[in-house]
Amino acid sequence: MSGLPDQHSDQHSRDHADQHADPDAAAAAFQSIAAGVAVASTRWRGVDHAITVTSYTWVSREPPVLLVCVHEDARFLDAVEEAGVWGLSLLPDSARAVANWLATPGRPARGQLDRVPHQAGPVTGVPLLDGCLATFECRTTAVHPAGDHAVVLGLVVGLGQSPTGPSTKPLVRFARSYHALV
Repeated sequence: MSGLPDQHSDQHSRDHADQHADPDAAAAAFQSIAAGVAVASTRWRGVDHAITVTSYTWVSREPPVLLVCVHEDARFLDAVEEAGVWGLSLLPDSARAVANWLATPGRPARGQLDRVPHQAGPVTGVPLLDGCLATFECRTTAVHPAGDHAVVLGLVVGLGQSPTGPSTKPLVRFARSYHALV
């Protein structure tokens, strides 16, 4: 066995390139993925915009790059594309109410963070939530369409960590509900 793909598998791949799994079945299977919960935020035209996210990760250590996935219809996507900077606040398990609020469809565009303790990031001025495990300030480097979402990549230009360190437990989403790590 040479480790190289044979012509049959190459042809098979080309024949099925446009096929995909049933979206409803995929969505149900995706619920089996445990994910940390964070809030992505930006400030655009004098208004704070924020959204709960579970699809985010670090992409590169050098230079430090994060990505976050945002639904194509989210107001947040328009705001972050225009602002060019955004923040990511990793939520502790005590922040379920914040996660629920910022995941609520149709919430008012203005005043989203009025009830949420936060401060302006020292580098970009984006809102960063208080009491989080870590916060990141990012400058957008690319936005890529990906199905019904967009993948937003950002160079980390500022960050902060919780003074309590690993004793603070992260909020996790699994099977359509929030959980704490034990």
